Amino acid sequence: MKIEIDKSLLEQILSQMQPFLEKRDMSQITSHIYLNATDQGLELKASDYEMGLATQLQEATIHEPGAVTANGKKLLDIVRILKEGTITLEGKGDALRITQKSSKFKLPSFDPSQFPPFPETSNLPRIDMQAREFIDSFKKIAPAIDTNNPKYELNGALIDIKGDRINFVATDTRRLALVSIPKTLDQELQLIIPKRAITEIQKIFLNQMEVGYDPNHLIVTSPNYTLFTKLINGRYPDYERIIPQSLRYKLTLPKQAMVDAIKQITIISSEIKLTFLPDRIHFTNLSDDNIEAQTEIEVATPFREPFTMGMNSRYLLDFLAQIDEEHFEMGINEPDIPFQLRSGNFTTIVMPIVL
Repeated sequence: MKIEIDKSLLEQILSQMQPFLEKRDMSQITSHIYLNATDQGLELKASDYEMGLATQLQEATIHEPGAVTANGKKLLDIVRILKEGTITLEGKGDALRITQKSSKFKLPSFDPSQFPPFPETSNLPRIDMQAREFIDSFKKIAPAIDTNNPKYELNGALIDIKGDRINFVATDTRRLALVSIPKTLDQELQLIIPKRAITEIQKIFLNQMEVGYDPNHLIVTSPNYTLFTKLINGRYPDYERIIPQSLRYKLTLPKQAMVDAIKQITIISSEIKLTFLPDRIHFTNLSDDNIEAQTEIEVATPFREPFTMGMNSRYLLDFLAQIDEEHFEMGINEPDIPFQLRSGNFTTIVMPIVL
């Protein structure tokens, strides 16, 4: 294999592929990037078995076809330090040689035929959604995905496909985030997507993509990229029973005024207390180390008597950061049971702090 390619373009692609590489064991082929030069262009792949990313570049000049692998991190480090302009990559024997004028580097290569295969992408069942809708749904629920939970399925987000809608769901057991997209479908199934994959999908795909799946993988494709992730095996919690069937109190609140008030209190404590009065909401901190912060906003509420509840401010701010509307809905039953935040098709259910 021998090719010439622009330094900036190669650096961009190698950077995108870093999250898909094996980081702990550099002796594995999964720590390498696969490069395959053909008449159709240069194909690059990275995979740690759990996730993989592939792309095809037409901009490379192919002098000799062939395939080679090289450590993905070291290859990126070399490309970054080179100057702008053309770089030559040449596979010789068991090594990849990188040259630019008087600069020369050599990286060991594995047998490219041993690189892990990607799942089949043709004739897959697909999730019929607009790309922007798919990405935005994941973006809204992503803050509620747990990390390092012993219940492994909670370390991902659920795509719950029903006959009349698609629900995107995430929970860290203290809150539940839900985006519900009305859609007439002829299939019903549940797919649990790892958080790491959701992060990369949001980075790589923008306005054009197709989403397919097989029993073990979610596969996202666009004209430039193919990304796969293994699905999480497990049974996702029955999230629908967490959603309140009725709400005793309903409020329409101004987004920016709430954000400003909450941020003032979080200078002192992330745990805050809200006291609802007929014509205003009073905010104060819950920390008991003789430090105090308080503020209030004027807003009409349905409460005739003072109603007090505690909550983690981060859950409110995460919700408010994901909505574009100037106002949102808050639904409350009792101060010690979950309350609801809602804007359009995006809902978050939050466990309060018992005072």
